[in-house]
Amino acid sequence: MFVSGYRCMWILTMFDLPVTTQKARRAYTQFRKKLLQDGFSRLQYSVYVRHCASQENAEVHAGRIERSLPDDGEVRIITITDKQFERMHIFWGKRRKPPDVPPQQLELF
Repeated sequence: MFVSGYRCMWILTMFDLPVTTQKARRAYTQFRKKLLQDGFSRLQYSVYVRHCASQENAEVHAGRIERSLPDDGEVRIITITDKQFERMHIFWGKRRKPPDVPPQQLELF
């Protein structure tokens, strides 16, 4: 059993933002840049992922996302454990390929 706060987590952010106007494209770009500045990596188009040291740390990053939401569109956030993340199946076409190596995290204590 894990004690709360000591379980490594992944935070996935999925979004569908409009890009039909210059203002909407600017908001999309700013949102995406904030994700990258906060340490997220692109998992696939409009899906970004970040490794977090604990559930509390994941909540901090979710709060940052919430504070940077564009006025329009949809954003979803989900947190999963390391074990759940490693059980992800990745398929390319009809043949299965081995998953990419997850990003390495450097944690300083």
